[in-house]
Amino acid sequence: MNLPRIVIAGTHSGVGKSTVSLGLMAAFRQRGLCVQSFKVGPDYIDPSYHTAITGRASRNLDSWMLAKQMVRDIFVHAATDADVSIVEGVMGFYDGKDVLSNEGSTAEISLLLNCPVLLVVDCSGMARSAAAIVKGYQDLDRRVNIAGVVANRVGGEGHFRLIQQVVEHECGIPVVGYLSKHSEIEIPERHLGLIPAIERGEHTPLLEQLSTVASSAIDLDAVLSLAKAAPEIPESEKGQVYPSFLSKYTASDDMRKTRIAIAKDAAFNFYYEENLELLEHYGAELVFFSPLSGEKIPEDAGGLYIGGGFPEEFAAQLSSMKDVRDDFREKIRNGLPTYAECGGYMYLTEQLTDLAGTTHDLVGLIPARVTMQKRLSGFGYREVTGMEGNWLVPAKESARGHEFHYSTIEFRLPQVFAYEASASRWSSRRGEGYLNGNLVAGYTHLHFASNPLVAEKFVDRCRTYRAGESGRQAT
Repeated sequence: MNLPRIVIAGTHSGVGKSTVSLGLMAAFRQRGLCVQSFKVGPDYIDPSYHTAITGRASRNLDSWMLAKQMVRDIFVHAATDADVSIVEGVMGFYDGKDVLSNEGSTAEISLLLNCPVLLVVDCSGMARSAAAIVKGYQDLDRRVNIAGVVANRVGGEGHFRLIQQVVEHECGIPVVGYLSKHSEIEIPERHLGLIPAIERGEHTPLLEQLSTVASSAIDLDAVLSLAKAAPEIPESEKGQVYPSFLSKYTASDDMRKTRIAIAKDAAFNFYYEENLELLEHYGAELVFFSPLSGEKIPEDAGGLYIGGGFPEEFAAQLSSMKDVRDDFREKIRNGLPTYAECGGYMYLTEQLTDLAGTTHDLVGLIPARVTMQKRLSGFGYREVTGMEGNWLVPAKESARGHEFHYSTIEFRLPQVFAYEASASRWSSRRGEGYLNGNLVAGYTHLHFASNPLVAEKFVDRCRTYRAGESGRQAT
């Protein structure tokens, strides 16, 4: 398979790889190319921008949460019909889970995909020294293919030409363009990073600005040539682990009609595309609705999935919709299989206190209160094992995910944990989340592709619930 592809990596966090990645996506899209985007790591925010710009769902490539072959399969599955794939890196190129290896880093992903790398370098205040930086990235692991450089934060075209001359002479790779100190696009931020594209509404001005910046100072033809020079991926590697299913489920009609309601709006929008695809694969029909717009859970839903997001930013609005909160509470108490993670977990508690000290009433299903903090209170990869009674991640089964939140939770009744969780920085395993009948909730964002049994169990539980509902209605 010939899959043109390139990784946009940075020497360090904040070097401008997001601007370069988004600019290239926008510029290639404006040229009429079909662009498939990817993000290294568990990030949700950058992919929301990718999706808005390319018109295609962005995918996460994470070599810690997922098996290496799973990462390859997800890439091939999404990239097959694209003209070019752009993979935005995370942190510095070699930064990952372990400082003594490439594990979990952008470098590892580039090796897994046999992918050329475009390195973004902060060249402010230097000339010849830029070549030393690039050469260091080339030499640390000779297996990686650093194929080109973008010089960021240069003083102007004259400064760029100096950088281009020395890097190409000393490192033997092209410097395909630059961004000046004043051309980098400022995208508003808040405590979880870039504001999700879903909240911005109108994307055209941003797309045009990004495309203009990239087209004016980056040689797009050169970047495309680097991407097209990526080695072919053998057909034998296609779909070895991640099912090349995405054809419709082939069970009976009744099984196909198992509907799962997905809360999706500016308050709840953190979902891995593979989580949704796996639910569909095992027989779910996904129905999206917006609690923030006052929409209740669809009446014919056999299950509910409430992802993460920013409920704290909309706490007053969510709290004001008492009929929606009552609907959630009643249906889940009546047995609707529900999985809630992070922001969804918070929403199902009794109250949330924001940074201004204002307390907002929420759904009230989980006997706990949430308090927002000014600093991160939960961050990092997690491996969870289901506790007894957990139907989503059964006892002794494990799945992987991550936490990233600025809130703490305080239970007023003994907490019944959904999982036992481990993390590399912890000395022992800890209880995590909340379990009560058909409700499984927690701070951990699970990636279903780390253990597809999770998606299968979710759909099975919903199917059983709907069958019971139908039986009760029939009598």
